[in-house]
Order: sequence, then C-alpha cells, then structure tokens
Amino acid sequence: MKKTTNLVCKTMLAGAVAIAAVGCCNSKQTARGFNEPYTGEYLNYVAMPIGGMGAGMFTVEGSGAINSMSIHHRPELRNEPRMFAALSVKDGNAKLLQGPVPSYKVFSAPDAGYGLGNTSYGLPRYHDNTFTARFPFAEIDLADADMPVTAEITAWSPFIPTDADNSSLPVGAFEYKLKNTSNKPVEAIFSYSSENFVWANNPTKRIKPMENGFVMSSDSLPNKPQAETYFAIWTDQPDTKVNNYWFRGGWFDGMTMNWNSIKSGEIVTNDPIDESVQGATLYVPVKLAPGEEKTIKLMMAWYAPNSNQRYGADTEASSFTTPDMISKQRTYKPWYSSKFKSIGDVANYWNANYDELKKNSQAFTDALYSTTLPAEVVEAVASNLAILKSPTVMRQYDGRMWNWEGSADNWGSCEGSCTHVWNYQQAISNLFPEMERSLRETEFFVSQNNEGHQTFRSALPIRPVAHGFHAASDGQLGGIMKLYRDWRISGDNDWLKKMYPQVKASLDYGIRTWDPRHRGTLEEPHHNTYDIEFWGPDGMCTSFYLGALQAAIEMGKVTGDDVTLYEELLAKGKDVMENELYNGEYFIQKIQTAGLNAADPVADAEKYKAENGKYRNEADELLVKEGPKYQYGNGCISDGVLGFWLAQVSGLTPVVDADKITSHLKSIHKYNMCNDLSKHDNPQRPGYAMGEERGLLLCSWPEGDKLSLPFVYADEVWTGIEYQVAAHLMLQGQVEEGLDIVRACRERYDGRVRNPFNEYECGNYYGRALASYGLLQGLTGVRYDAVDKTLYIDSKVGDFKSFLSTNTGFGTVEFKNGKATVDVAYGEIPVENVVIAGK
Repeated sequence: MKKTTNLVCKTMLAGAVAIAAVGCCNSKQTARGFNEPYTGEYLNYVAMPIGGMGAGMFTVEGSGAINSMSIHHRPELRNEPRMFAALSVKDGNAKLLQGPVPSYKVFSAPDAGYGLGNTSYGLPRYHDNTFTARFPFAEIDLADADMPVTAEITAWSPFIPTDADNSSLPVGAFEYKLKNTSNKPVEAIFSYSSENFVWANNPTKRIKPMENGFVMSSDSLPNKPQAETYFAIWTDQPDTKVNNYWFRGGWFDGMTMNWNSIKSGEIVTNDPIDESVQGATLYVPVKLAPGEEKTIKLMMAWYAPNSNQRYGADTEASSFTTPDMISKQRTYKPWYSSKFKSIGDVANYWNANYDELKKNSQAFTDALYSTTLPAEVVEAVASNLAILKSPTVMRQYDGRMWNWEGSADNWGSCEGSCTHVWNYQQAISNLFPEMERSLRETEFFVSQNNEGHQTFRSALPIRPVAHGFHAASDGQLGGIMKLYRDWRISGDNDWLKKMYPQVKASLDYGIRTWDPRHRGTLEEPHHNTYDIEFWGPDGMCTSFYLGALQAAIEMGKVTGDDVTLYEELLAKGKDVMENELYNGEYFIQKIQTAGLNAADPVADAEKYKAENGKYRNEADELLVKEGPKYQYGNGCISDGVLGFWLAQVSGLTPVVDADKITSHLKSIHKYNMCNDLSKHDNPQRPGYAMGEERGLLLCSWPEGDKLSLPFVYADEVWTGIEYQVAAHLMLQGQVEEGLDIVRACRERYDGRVRNPFNEYECGNYYGRALASYGLLQGLTGVRYDAVDKTLYIDSKVGDFKSFLSTNTGFGTVEFKNGKATVDVAYGEIPVENVVIAGK
C-alpha cells in the first residue's frame, strides 16, 4: 500500500531547513526571539518558580507579582495572596512595584465573578515592564512616565548543581534596585505588604516581630499538625520600620487603610499584638540624588515541618531491604525540617550565607548561558529546570528524593517517582547525581520484591509498597540503564557492586515475565508509559529490553557475574529488531495474542474476560476484528527507539544498526511533525497543542491502517517526547530536524498562551519535560565518565561552548579546532582523558 499522510502535518527535510533559516513556524516570524526578554503579550502567563527542591515554592510572574504560593508540601497553584512592594514618592505618586495585571486574570482568576475583591489588582502600578529569565534568576525591569524612579528587580533562590542541600532551601529573595532618573533629588518610601496567608481560618494565626521584618505564623491544630506554618519577610536595611498589623475592621478596611498610609507616605509602626490579624507592612525610607541608585534586599523564608501526605499500600519488606531504607515518619516531612528546627534557624542561615549562595548560583547561570548553542535549546533546557523548584519534586526528611509526575492545581498528580515517566528526564542525574541515585536505591531495594518485581510507583514516606499491579516494562528496564548511567557519572564502583544483585533480580524478572521463550524481545503483554499493555513484540519496549541487557552485561563484567544468558538474548533481540520489527523505514509492533502465556483474548475469550473484565458488545466485535485495544501495530511511534536514546546518553552504544535507528527518527519527523494542528483529529487531550500550533504527534500511521482504538494518548503532543526525539535526532546527526521540533515546542510556551516555565502533561511542571536537558548532549556529545575520568565529545555543530555538570563540579566545555578545554566554575572535574569522536 502506498504510504500517505496528511500533507499539512508533513515536514520534509527541505522544509526543516527553511524553518531553521527563519527560526519560526511556517512563514510568520515570531516577534519574541528565543531566550530573549518577555514583553507585551508575551508576559501574560510568565511565572517562574522560586524556592528549593522539595521545599515548596511561589512563582514570580511577568509583572513581578507573586502567585502559586505552595509551601504546604502540595501544589496550591491558584493561591495568590496579597503580597506587594510599593514605592511612594514624596509630593508625587505611589505605585506598586509591579507591571500591569495580565488581561486574562480579569475573569480567569479564582472567584473572578465576585469582582476580585481579594486581590491588589485595583492598585496603581508601573506601566512598562520586561521580564528576562536567567534561571534561577528572574529580572523584571519597571518604568513609568509618572514616576521619577525606575526599578530593576531580581527574584531568585539558590540553585547550585552538585550542592543538593543548598538547592533545597525554603527561601527566596527580591533585590529592588531603585534609580532616580530625574534631575531632582527624590525622597520616597519603599514598602512591602503581605496578608497573613499561612493557614486559612486558623484562630492561632499571628504576626510576630523579627529584625527588619515580620513573621506570619500559624500553630498546629488538633489532628492537623500540618497547620504549623511560618513565613518570614525582612530586609537588609537597618532603618526598616514595621507595621505589625493592619487596621482592624470589616469589608475592605484593612487593605484600604494600608494603602492610604502607603499613598500618603506615612510610616505606621504598630507593635505586635496577640490576635489573629489580617496583614503587616514594612517600610524603608529612600533618598536618591539625580542618577543615584539604591538596592534593597527583601528576603523570604518559610517553615512548614509537617504534612498529611502519605501514599502507597503497605507490605512486608523484602529480604534485602534494610531498616535504614524504611522511613520512620508516618507522614511526609520535608528534608529541611531535619536541618532547621525553626523559622529562625532558616532565616539566620539565609542571612549568613546569602552572598555565597548567590555567588555560586550566579556561577551556574553564567556557565549555562555562556554558550554558543542555539537559543531555543538554551531556553528549553533552562526553562524546564524550574520543574525542580515546583511541588512536583519532593525530598523527604532523610534527604531522599520522591516525585509526582506533575502537579494539579491543589494536589500532586500521579504519585511515586513513576519510573516510566522519570525515564525521560536527564537533568537530575547530571546536576544532582546523589539525588538521582537515591531514586535508584528506592526502586531496586525498597520498591522491588524478592521476585524482582518493581512497583513503579514508590510509597511516601519511602517504605515497602504493595506489589498488586503490573510492573512497567519500560520503567523497570529503563531503571537498569539509568543505574548504569548513574554509576558512570558517580565513578563509585562500590555502589555498583551493592546495586548489581538487584539489577540481576530485576532483569531476570523481566525475562521470565515478558520474554519467557527467550526470543530477545518482549512478547507477553507488557505495561508501559501509556498506561496500557502492548501485546506482542514492539520496537519501543524492545529497545528498552536490549538497552537493559547491554547495561547489565557491561556492569556484570565489572562485578564478575555470569552474563552469558544476557549476551545470548541481546544477540537474538538485535536480530528480531532489525529483521522482523523494521519495515524498511521505521520500527513497528507485531500484535500477538496467540502462543503466549497470557490468555488469548480472541481464542480464549472467556478466560481473558475473567482476568481482565468483560468487554461490552461493541468492544467484543472490535476485539475479534483488531485484537486487544490500545496497540500501535504498523504505526510510526515517536517513542519507537526511546530505549536506544536512553542507552546512548548513558554511555552505551546501541547494538542495533545505527542507520535503521536514524531512519526511524527521520520518519518520526517526516510523519509525526504537524505544522498545523487544526487539521489534525485529536479526540483525546488537545490542550497540550492545538489549533494552528505546531507539535510532534505521539504516533501516526503512514500506511493508512490506524487502529480504531490505538494506544491511549496516541493523537496527543507531549513535550517530553518531543525533546527526547529532538535530542536523539541530534545525536544521530539530524540537527535541523531536531531543532525544528524544539522550536515548535517553545513557540507554544512563549508566554502568550502558556507559562514558559510550566510544560504540562498529566499535571503542571511535568517531570517528563526534563528530557530537554538531553539536548545539550544531543548537539555536543559531551559526557563525562567518572569511572575512567574521561571526557567524551561528539559534536554535531562544529566548534561550540556548552555547559557541563558532573558528580563533583560544573563549568563549561569549549571545543575549538579539534581541541577541548574545560573551565571549572564550581567544584572540580578531574579530566585525565579526552575522547573526540572521529579521531
């Protein structure tokens, strides 16, 4: 049958080159360039997370406002407390140090139909503003024709690769640089106001004093220890004055009287009282000669030592799970509560270490952004690092990491550091390798039973979890490759020897369960990241299988284990993959129901229904006609060689013919890259990419033989898959096609319709999007192996300068005229050998 595809969704190589030349989709030029400041309509949805890994966050919006205050160990993405800085000029105007309110909030903010009376939207603010992202720093520039003072605001929180502890602090800061742009001296009052938002309807809420600021507090309640919360706001200015409680009255009295004081330039200094009060304000007098600047540091810290978070069904520990691996807390407690015993401790640490933490965070920013790589790649990498500061990421009391897949508005979405989702991300393993290794230890020791079955959703707090559901084939096999990667990144052979028996148990379970006839491919029904089971051998999950076998072989050679069976299966699997699952252009699935250990849903329908539930009549007919629901058959699936990408970024050379892998990737771009999604049918979840936007479909059927009900989500667009395909294309030398996909993704997240720092899938700040970090390796081939202290380079862009993070330090790699230079910005990177591809 002749291959056909929707012409609108077809992008040939020539088109990709043309798109690369203009740097945008189709023929229209995007007004904002990648990695450039956000202005005008591009500010609409900008909101960068500020906070620490597993410590909670708030976001700073494009205007400079605070939103998504999430400090209670769960997402609170619609929580927008009234918090604002203001500047009141003597004999002049008073305005919030924020830009205009985005128009979408007029009716899209929570309870907008009641008139937005719980906001500060009605107060005057600066007219002109820009937002520049230099993660973890947000830079907001404000100007107004009616104000003689401009403001440059820097909002940030520490982010220092290899220093997980100082990157997990419950803190944030705003530095307000005020400049007199007039030709006359200016006297003004800087103020910062906040309502006491720490716990709603808690009669114990108080505002307490601290040096140069105030602390909002809430005590624990009966059966609610998680109500204990503290949030401190203070400045570095010794002449700071504090109003510890606003006017007490009804209706809008408190906000009204507070603004009256700010507008008039009055400094109110009420002492703290033992009552629940609405809010507090601090003031700093400012005098500026013409052209003079003054910077005020506004510092924030919070402390919520308890939660009610607990997930996972309990079970007995496996024989190899030691007591220290089982959390002693009944519910989740954040790591920072083990380091700090009070809000005072956090504030003191923030004060004492502020300059050093900023210097080291700035060193990271400088290294990341001082690159010659394309701007769209830098933007994709940097913007998604914000996920690590979001409520998606958690870090329990003993320092171990545990993650959601993403964040719903008010709860975590899909629990358990889901192995098949977190397969895609490459950021944590390179930036915070110790944290990544804690995930492996949880998977292979705590969430794996004596038979080798892994529950792909780990319990919280981390403890043994029940094994009542399928193992995830891609998640469990991917974990073996990730363990190999993490060993090479760490250089810790003792860690490998500790982990390898668990690797063997996991892989042997996979062989028994999915490849019992030792064909070298997964035949039995195998669960995967699409939340369904594939029947019969398929390219996607077999690529994971072959990668896991290869990783186990390489590790087994070091530990001295017998890997003969793995070598035999790897050879068989290579043959099946290349000769039975390759259609001459891309890898497919051979749907199989007969001859398996699993009940045949057609030939043995009654047994199948007993095990899987009864189909409805219409589904029975479809079952007979097409086989089990949710397969992909002859489709060109974007994840079709995902396991080979994971193997390659881990330091393994895939055993399958590289030309066939490249052909599959080029077919993904050819058939799945859609340049106008308004011409594409998507009855599933269109919000990720829709209308005239561009995006990479999860699957297409070039032969025209799409199944009636293919795998769930097949018609959708996911950024994590876009990035892994793009990075893999780059690794295979198909740079323009890879960049085309990256551009399409970042065009959708340019601030006009979506938040550039929140690429979502099944929830906000979705973990799979951290596959974007792999773009760096895709373009440069840069990988540091700590086992043999070797730097590997395989440039696809000629000479370059790029970021590098290792287990012990970070910096930049510059490749010029065939020679590599490493500039260490933090820590150390002991390079003894350099291997350059092609030499």
